[in-house]
Amino acid sequence: MNEMTYDRATQDVGNILGMEHVNVTVPDPALALTFYVSGLGLTRDPYMMVGPENMWINVGQQQFHLPTREPQVFTGSIGVVIPDVEALQLRLKRVEERLAGTAFSWSAENGHVAVTCPWGNRFRCYAPGPQFGEMTLGIPYVEISVKPGTAEGISQFYLKVMQAPASFTQENKEAVTRVRVGGGQELRFRETTENLPAYDGHHIAVYIANFSAPHAFLKHRNLITQESDAHQYRFQTIINPWTGKPLCELEHEVRSLYHPMYGREMVNRNPLQRITAYARGRDAFVQ
Repeated sequence: MNEMTYDRATQDVGNILGMEHVNVTVPDPALALTFYVSGLGLTRDPYMMVGPENMWINVGQQQFHLPTREPQVFTGSIGVVIPDVEALQLRLKRVEERLAGTAFSWSAENGHVAVTCPWGNRFRCYAPGPQFGEMTLGIPYVEISVKPGTAEGISQFYLKVMQAPASFTQENKEAVTRVRVGGGQELRFRETTENLPAYDGHHIAVYIANFSAPHAFLKHRNLITQESDAHQYRFQTIINPWTGKPLCELEHEVRSLYHPMYGREMVNRNPLQRITAYARGRDAFVQ
């Protein structure tokens, strides 16, 4: 009997089981609603952060957190899977006038729709496809621009400290580290020769299975920035684990699987519903 052989490493998930949210501050909640809800077609969480001081925007099983403060801008881009990119383009066209005078822009590119929010955050919006697995609405990746010569050390940080599968490659003559997050998400760190702005405090939230080992490594090196509670801590500086050299700044809100928000079911609406073409029973988006 001939036995099949497989590369079992392709099935390794690693220690980071999911990226739940991306947090960027915004100065104007009304403009943010216009962009994220009317434009992108996403859903303001109806149960949490319902006041003007913050809003949570649901994207499938992920979220954008948008506290009301001076704007923060990711030094890279954020991937978003949208179920209907043709309808997305119609919505973006409709909000152009309302977002005039801001950094908002959009264009249909090869394989995605490039969108910039009113404060300069860049998004790449994709139709569902095999590269995103079963995701039909969600955030499959965040890509962070980093300085030349740092991506390889970043890959070692995630391999050794965060215990997550990570690969360092060259893509179109650019050095890139890709970190596996669960079964269908990635953190990407792409080197650039462009001048990068000072880190402004934006962050991501991740759930990890081995909660204590990364904490011990980071605490020993005075890299813990917040001991939030029993279920959460934060760190900001990514270092080369062998030399201790700082490589980039990205705050991680690190949560255990005992965190009360783990596995919370998100409410997502169907943005195709219209008063003049209403379909009963189709208010909610079902993945």
